Amino acid sequence: LGLAPGDRMTVLELLAATIMASANDACHALADHAAGSEKRFVGRMNARAREMGLSGTRFANACGHDDPGLYSTARDLARLAETAMGTPVYAKLAGLEDGWISTADGGKKFPLENKNLLIGRYRGAKGVKTGFTGRAGKCLAAFAERDGNRVLLILLNAPDRWWKAEEILDAAFALGSGAPPGRP
Repeated sequence: LGLAPGDRMTVLELLAATIMASANDACHALADHAAGSEKRFVGRMNARAREMGLSGTRFANACGHDDPGLYSTARDLARLAETAMGTPVYAKLAGLEDGWISTADGGKKFPLENKNLLIGRYRGAKGVKTGFTGRAGKCLAAFAERDGNRVLLILLNAPDRWWKAEEILDAAFALGSGAPPGRP
C-alpha cells in the first residue's frame, strides 16, 4: 500500500487494504492495533484456530509470509473462508472490485484493486482471498453463488489459478444444475 510511519487510518480502511489488495503494511498495522504486537496477534490467531478446530493450521506471522512454522490444509482454509464470508464486513470488502481509501486527515489517498480477479469477471463470484508465497505458490480461496447453488473452492500451489478456478467452478455449478460438466 505504501503506508509511512505516522499515517493514521481507520480499521475499516486497513481491513479493505488487507482483504482486497493483500497490503502487508495494512495487515501489520491491524495486528499492532488489535494486540499491541504482531507476536501477540499471532498468539491470538493460533488460539482462535484451535477454538475453530483447525488442527492442521499454525500461524507464524500476521500476514502469511513464508515461515517454516506456518502451515495449513485445504480443509482448514475452507473452514476459515466460510467463517470470514459469514462476517458481513469481510464479505462486503471481499466482494468489491475496487475502491479508494485515505489517511484519517485525507492527505493521502490509495487506490485499491481486488487481487481476486474473479470478482467482477466471473458470474456469481462473491470473494474470499488470494495468496502467494515462494513456498506455497499461487493460492486462492473463492466463493461463488448461482441460482441458489453455492461453491467454495480452495486452490493451493496452482500455477494457473484463474483458469483452473473458472474451470472447477463451472463444473461444480453444472453438477448443481443437473447439466453435464462443460455445459453450464
